[in-house]
Amino acid sequence: MKIVINRDKLMESIQHVTKAISSKTAIPILAGLKIQATTNGITLTGSNSDITIESFIPIEEEGIQFIDELEAGEIIVHAKYFPEIIRKLPSETAAIQVDEQLQVTIQSGHAEFHLNGQDAEEYPQISQIQTETNFELPINLLKNMIKQTVFAVSTSETRPILTGVNIKVENEELHFIATDSHRLAASKLPLDDHINEFPFEQVVIPGKSLNELSKILQDTENKIQISISENQIAFQTDHLYFLSRLLDGKYPETSRLIPEESKTLIQVGTKTLLQAVDRASLLAKDNHNNVIRLQTLNDQIVEISSQSPEIGKVEEEISVAKIDGEELKISFSSKYMIDALKIMETDQVKIEFTGAMRPFIIKPIDHDQILQLILPVRTF
Repeated sequence: MKIVINRDKLMESIQHVTKAISSKTAIPILAGLKIQATTNGITLTGSNSDITIESFIPIEEEGIQFIDELEAGEIIVHAKYFPEIIRKLPSETAAIQVDEQLQVTIQSGHAEFHLNGQDAEEYPQISQIQTETNFELPINLLKNMIKQTVFAVSTSETRPILTGVNIKVENEELHFIATDSHRLAASKLPLDDHINEFPFEQVVIPGKSLNELSKILQDTENKIQISISENQIAFQTDHLYFLSRLLDGKYPETSRLIPEESKTLIQVGTKTLLQAVDRASLLAKDNHNNVIRLQTLNDQIVEISSQSPEIGKVEEEISVAKIDGEELKISFSSKYMIDALKIMETDQVKIEFTGAMRPFIIKPIDHDQILQLILPVRTF
């Protein structure tokens, strides 16, 4: 195998696929990075037992030449040292050559590296999902829905199903839902705009997989193709193939967690509240959940406060657009509130409370496509 390739383009692909490579793998060959050269270009592959990422570099695209020389072949290279070498090469092109003994020579400028490679024949076959059930979404919409939900997945393995995002269709809408049982994040999208028909009831995708996918995808209105089989899901663009396992089990029914009516409604500037909660959390770091308190003072003023016996206390009054309903004192995790407010895309949010010990919900002021739910904390 021989390749002469643009270093930056190669590095970009390496960064994509190494997100799927773990040094702690039960299959030693998966700790390596696979390079496969064919007549059309080169494909890099990284995989662990949960996700597989393939990135393709064409010889040229839109008049830009990425690969100057190409002799077909394949090799597994060391996933730690190979990327570090490519990143630090002195010249804009890298020449990579593999001999009969699987020795890899990398040349650039006056620098020359020799690495031991491994036989690509030993690398597991990557299964391409064979299924009729696929659909397309604009990439920027997919990224948004991931951003609005994935932070709320559980980090604890006690209930593995909660470490994933539940994706389902209901009432002609595509829903993404994540919960760790203390909070819930939901995002929905009308189907008719993007998908005519959804091929399955529901799937649960590991939060880690969606995080990695979101980092790799560029924010464009181009479409991404999504294919689903019984235990895997694949996302495909022109030059990227991302395969993830699905989580086994039934996702809990979350709709009954969402209160039907509210007793107190507050409409407030998103940024104003976010900054006040952030300040109050400075003194709440010590206690278990960074708990802070919100109290309505009149129909225009809310007090945000927190205290720690060892450190001190903070109180701040903020003006809000309106407060309707009963007086309220409620305590909750500042971290959860900050996470929820950060993904809101509107200047104002409305928060609906049904009492001091009931979950409350946060929504954008002008649409109901995003919903955040937080369980309060008992502090008295």
